[in-house]
Amino acid sequence: MFTGIVEEVGRVLAVRPEGGNLHLDIAARMAPELRVDQSVAHNGVCLTVVALAGDRYTVTAVQETLARTTLGTLRPGDGVDLERSMRLGDRIDGHLVQGHVDAVTTCLEVHEEDGSWRFTFALDPAHRRLVVAKGSICLNGVSLTVAALHEDRFAVAVIPYTYHHTVFHTLRPGDRVNVEFDVLGKYVERMLAGRVTA
Repeated sequence: MFTGIVEEVGRVLAVRPEGGNLHLDIAARMAPELRVDQSVAHNGVCLTVVALAGDRYTVTAVQETLARTTLGTLRPGDGVDLERSMRLGDRIDGHLVQGHVDAVTTCLEVHEEDGSWRFTFALDPAHRRLVVAKGSICLNGVSLTVAALHEDRFAVAVIPYTYHHTVFHTLRPGDRVNVEFDVLGKYVERMLAGRVTA
């Protein structure tokens, strides 16, 4: 479980395919504090540390993960938002994030708004019921608030700190991001879908 508060932007050192899997070597300041078998969110995707070497570590994305996320598009030199799993008893500064990506969406617009940035993303009609105005959403591992909601798109407002300390400062229209909808909304939707009407 995560909170959507990015600890640092790591750097992809190597991308190594093996069968249907992809091994990612990541350089990060946090690497010396990690341990093998620890969970770390990478652009919002929960992956397990499988190897450590100084200021770098390795994670493996399986075919299922690659099919549902943007991880397969990462290349050496790319930045990646990193967050270690939360500890019980810590403050939850963002919202509850599982690291289980629900969808990938496309950035449509980026506008600077006198000290902040507004990012607009496409919204698949099948997912519209999972997004609420002023509700939480996780994009590339970043906990954000939905600032505007329309039939086919939604927008988030990004403060300067978040913009400069995540991969958001590199996002451009046409780029794709990982989306995790609020887990509470997903459970409510599932329960309502299973209701029997008289």
